Amino acid sequence: MYRLLVAALIGILGLGLGAPDARAQKKPTVPIARVKYDGGGDWYSDEKSLTELFAFARQHTLLRVPRKEDVVELKTDKVFAYPYLYLTGHGNITLSASEADRLRRYLLQGGFLHVDDNYGLAKHIRPELKKVFPEKKLVEVPFDHPIYHIRYDFPNGLPAIHKHDPEEAPKGYGIFDDSGRLMVFFSVESDLGDGWEPASVHNNPPEKRRKALRMGTNLLTYAMTH
Repeated sequence: MYRLLVAALIGILGLGLGAPDARAQKKPTVPIARVKYDGGGDWYSDEKSLTELFAFARQHTLLRVPRKEDVVELKTDKVFAYPYLYLTGHGNITLSASEADRLRRYLLQGGFLHVDDNYGLAKHIRPELKKVFPEKKLVEVPFDHPIYHIRYDFPNGLPAIHKHDPEEAPKGYGIFDDSGRLMVFFSVESDLGDGWEPASVHNNPPEKRRKALRMGTNLLTYAMTH
């Protein structure tokens, strides 16, 4: 369902091969949403991050991403309108049984969820993902997976953007469906959202911010082509 929708909207055959042309500019955008969740965590953190990422992706690829993300709750079937969901924050998150079931159906039908730990989210999201897929495990995504190479090359996996624990390296974990498609990507000790934010917010040097935006573009590209 999602692959057919995305192919019609973004011209999948020309995806990521260069700057957008005049014809691509006329195509409608593919909606993307930030997940608003219960539990008290700051789901709205890094509020300008996706806007900046979308601007970078529009400039450097043929991805037809919007100028700003929508906000969606897992309580509603509106989630099925989005091929890419972004979930971030520092604190607690809780999913009801119906939310976990809806997220499961969304992912199995072709959706993609990026969980970006903004430090403090990891210990809370793991048990909630077990509600969604009790039979599956979060596993480290190997460095040769397309998500690290589909548009920009990251031979050593996730870049370190804003490290919180100096003893921990950035890790990308995933949940795969039975055909091997990556449904959930969980970025830890990388803090991509901080790197997507305007340069003035976290004072990230240009090269570090560029790495974050490029990795984010890989995530968008993978979600819209798989």
